[in-house]
Amino acid sequence: MERALELRGITKRFGRIVANEGVDFDLQAGEVHALLGENGAGKSTLMSILYGLYRPDEGEIRVDGERVTIDSPRHAIDLGIGMVHQHFMLIPVMTVAENIVLADEPRSAGGLLDVQAADARVRELSDRFGLAVNPDAVVEDVSVGQQQRVEILKALYREARILVLDEPTAVLTAQETQDLFRVLRALRDDGKAIVFISHKLGEVLDIADRVTVLRRGKRVDTVSTEGATEGSLARLMVGRDVLLRVDKAPLERREPILEIRDLHVRDDRDLPAVQGVDLTVHAGEIVALAGVDGNGQSELIEAITGLRGVEQGEIAVEGRDRTGAGARDMVAAGVSHIAEDRHRRGLVLNFSIAENLALREYRTPKLSRHGWLSPRKMVTRARSLIREFDVRGGEPETPAAALSGGNQQKCVIAREIACNPRVLVAAQPTRGLDVGAIEFVHRRLVAERDAGRGILLMSLESEEVRSLADRILVIYEGRIVGEFPPDASEEELGIAMTGGRRREAA
Repeated sequence: MERALELRGITKRFGRIVANEGVDFDLQAGEVHALLGENGAGKSTLMSILYGLYRPDEGEIRVDGERVTIDSPRHAIDLGIGMVHQHFMLIPVMTVAENIVLADEPRSAGGLLDVQAADARVRELSDRFGLAVNPDAVVEDVSVGQQQRVEILKALYREARILVLDEPTAVLTAQETQDLFRVLRALRDDGKAIVFISHKLGEVLDIADRVTVLRRGKRVDTVSTEGATEGSLARLMVGRDVLLRVDKAPLERREPILEIRDLHVRDDRDLPAVQGVDLTVHAGEIVALAGVDGNGQSELIEAITGLRGVEQGEIAVEGRDRTGAGARDMVAAGVSHIAEDRHRRGLVLNFSIAENLALREYRTPKLSRHGWLSPRKMVTRARSLIREFDVRGGEPETPAAALSGGNQQKCVIAREIACNPRVLVAAQPTRGLDVGAIEFVHRRLVAERDAGRGILLMSLESEEVRSLADRILVIYEGRIVGEFPPDASEEELGIAMTGGRRREAA
C-alpha cells in the first residue's frame, strides 16, 4: 500500500523536557492509523510538528515519498495535510459555509464572495462523504457533533489527503461517535489517510487499522488492531496491566450529606433547565447522574456548587440550608467541584501549577500567614501533589497552559480532592485522560467514597457511570426520570436517557 506520510527519527525538546525522542511513524493511503499514549506521551507534539506548529530538533518528514520541511500550518495545508483540533477553531456567529471557506473563498468575476459557489461546494463535499451538514446554518446553533463535521469539511475543502483528528470523540455522544465513524470509513474508502488520536481503547479497536503507541516520548510499538484487545493496548501504553473495571468494596451508606429538594434552575437563555429535581447523596456513596448532554445536568451541577442562581427549591449540605450560597460559601461548606470545562472553570491557564493548586486553600494557614501568601509553602505543596497525582510535563512554576489537557485535568482533580471535602461534585472527571490516568482517578474516587465522602458524579461515559456508581439517576429534560442499580444494562439506561421509560427515583 502507498505510504502517504513518514516521520523518521523525530525529536523535539522544550528546555530539559524531551517531548519526542527518535519517533518513527508512517501512514498509508486508505487507512486509519491510531496514535495512543498516556497524557504527556508526546502525541500532540508529534502531530503539531506534522502540522507546522513546531519545528523538530532532529528527524525528517516525508509526504508521498518526498522529504519536506513544514514551517507553518499554511504549508501543511498546501501539502494536503488537515488537522481537526480537540478544541474547535470555528467562529460561532458565522454560517457553516462561511467557516469552511474562510481565507480561501470562491470569488465572482467582480472579486466578491461567491456565496452560491461556496454553498454548492460545501453541499457536494457533505453529500459525497455523508457528512449531512446544512451550509446555511449558523455554527452556534448546531450540535457539537455537527461542528466537528464542519471542521472535517474545512480540511476536505482545502483538498486534504492526510487528516489528523485529535481526540475527536471527547465531546461526542455515543450516537454522534458512531456517526463520525461512518464518515471516517467513507473517507478511508476514498483513499484518505487518517491519524486518529484517542484515549478510548474500544473506539480505537473499532475504527483503526493499525495502532502506534508512544510512552514518555518514545515509540513503543506499532501493531495491527486485528487480534489486539483493550488490555493489550493498555499494557503497551502504561507498561503494566491496567484494571479496566473498578474494584470496590460493598456500599456502606451513611447519613445524608447532600440533599436537593424540588430544585428549579434556568439556563443562560433564561429557559427552564432543571425542573423539580429531588436527589440525595449519602456519605460513603457515589451517586451518578447519567443523561444525554444538554438535559440540565450542567445547570444542576452549577447550582449545587454556587455558580448559578436557583429559581426555586432547596440545597442542603450536612443538614444545613445552602440555597443561593455563592461558590466561596459552598467551598466553605465542604463542597469540592471538579468542573467539566477545565479551561473555563477549573484552571487559570496563565497561573503556574503551584498557583492553581493553591486556589482553594490560599487563605488557610497551610499556604499563608497573617494574610500573606507563602510562595515557598505553595511550591512545597505543589511538588507533593504533582508527585501524588502523577502530573507530568512541568514543575510547580510551569504555567498550567503549557501542560497537556490530561495533565491539566490531573491538576484540577488533585486540588479538589486534596482539601478533604465532605461532598465531591465530579463532572466529567476523566475527560481527556488516558487509560492509566482513568484507572488512577477511579481508584481515588472510590477511596474518597470509602473514607465517607458523598460523591455526585456526572459523566457522559456509560461504562464509567455503571462501573463507579452505587446508584444511577437518569436525567432527561431537566427531570430525574429513573433510578437504577449499577448493574443496569446499557440498553436500559439508554432508553431512559432518551425519555423512553420513566422509573420513580427512590
